[in-house]
Amino acid sequence: MGTLDWVVVVGYFFVMVAIGVWSKAKVANTSDFFTAGGKMPWWLSGISHHMSGYSAVMFVAFAGEAYKYGLTVYIWWALTIGVGVGIGAWLFAPRWNRLRSKYNVASPLEYLAKRYNVPTQQVLAWSGSLLKVVDIAAKWAAVAVLLRGFAGVPIAWGIILIGAVTMVYSVIGGLWADALTDFGQFVIQAVAGFAMFGAVIAHFGGVSWIWDMWGQLPAQNSQPLAGPYTITFFLALFLIKTLEYNGGMWNLAQRYMAAPDGSAARRSAALSSVLWLVWPLVLFLPMWAAPLIVPGLGNADDAYVAMGVQMLPAGLVGLVLAGFFSHTMAMVSSDANVISAVITRDMLPRIWKGTTRLGEAAQLQLARITTFLFIAVSMLIAISTSGTGVVIKIVVDVVAATVGVIGIPLLLGLLPWFRRSGPRAALSAVLLGLGVWAVLFISQKSGVTVSKEALVAYPIITSTLVYVLGGLFFPERTAKRDELIDTLGSDDPAPEVAAAK
Repeated sequence: MGTLDWVVVVGYFFVMVAIGVWSKAKVANTSDFFTAGGKMPWWLSGISHHMSGYSAVMFVAFAGEAYKYGLTVYIWWALTIGVGVGIGAWLFAPRWNRLRSKYNVASPLEYLAKRYNVPTQQVLAWSGSLLKVVDIAAKWAAVAVLLRGFAGVPIAWGIILIGAVTMVYSVIGGLWADALTDFGQFVIQAVAGFAMFGAVIAHFGGVSWIWDMWGQLPAQNSQPLAGPYTITFFLALFLIKTLEYNGGMWNLAQRYMAAPDGSAARRSAALSSVLWLVWPLVLFLPMWAAPLIVPGLGNADDAYVAMGVQMLPAGLVGLVLAGFFSHTMAMVSSDANVISAVITRDMLPRIWKGTTRLGEAAQLQLARITTFLFIAVSMLIAISTSGTGVVIKIVVDVVAATVGVIGIPLLLGLLPWFRRSGPRAALSAVLLGLGVWAVLFISQKSGVTVSKEALVAYPIITSTLVYVLGGLFFPERTAKRDELIDTLGSDDPAPEVAAAK
């Protein structure tokens, strides 16, 4: 990287911090910090939802898979998310928003105590929080690898640099800072993505080459499903991503909660769905073309870096690198915010009763402290791994295989069709689903052949069946649970709210 590239990167960091400082004025209490007080415009919520959904892992691990297998990465990843979020625009997004507007919920897990019971809420809170720390550590490792590839910065220093900037604006500005920096990052990523897209098109002499390149690539690269990615894997991942991107990743539920009402939340989800279906095509084209530009790479994860260094002029390399940062920083800052919400609203009150007696200013200070600690711990874990070997393993084999399991009672509990499923069904679904995953994962580590589709599909199938059948044969339906579910079906006030008026 040259001087101009570093100017671009440093300028990007400065703008992100400045947005965080400016956002501080909009945060007066924990409601503002966690859900923007329900005042976020639907279009900003939608863009933030989209940006918070993926990270630099796309340009490392997924770029490597695109280098080896071609089109399939878009099919089993971006397409499943785009369609899943579109479905969620009708099923889940408005319901998340109504939890905030009707019940003053600021954490996606806060409603679980009423929908099931406190033990169920705590199991999901602790297991999901631990999982998310590891997930974010993989994201730090991925973006640090990109920084090392472009600029030669050691992994540990790359994590410290990017993490420190993210920490500043996340701790200061809360969800408002997250969303506004997401928008800025969206603009930067658009410029960077089209720059790389244009460089590849220019390299091959025109847009028509997009259709011609598949004949020059290995035959499997044009197949919708190739390599270890089978139809079973695709269907399992479709279910997982539908759950994950509609609230199973808690930070994405927050984006819906931050919109003014259920209708606005639905529009934000629809916008995010369209972006997921279209924008990854621009980002993936250079990855698909990589075998023709930088053939014979020993490590496929280096494909995007190798092309960027070879094809982009001074200044644009820094811009593309800033685009990489944007994805990871967007995801990490939003995850830090929602984990802080879960800790301060759901976990700490069960450990330390004094939490509920804190004043508003003290609660806001506690939220900022937990945000800081979450980012710091994830950075330390990432530094200890010091490489990319864990990235695809964590993102697909660990996170994708388990987040759906945790998301089953969280998401399906919002829907009226599953009102018969109570605490026993929810806890059993999570524990048995995670148990199946643990057995498969340990078996794989012990040398037993376990296919990728089995590792991803079997846990979510187990969890779904246990949850549905548990409600069918051991119903735990109550009037209060029915009331909660029914009031989420429209923007009309909840009975107790209407009575108060």
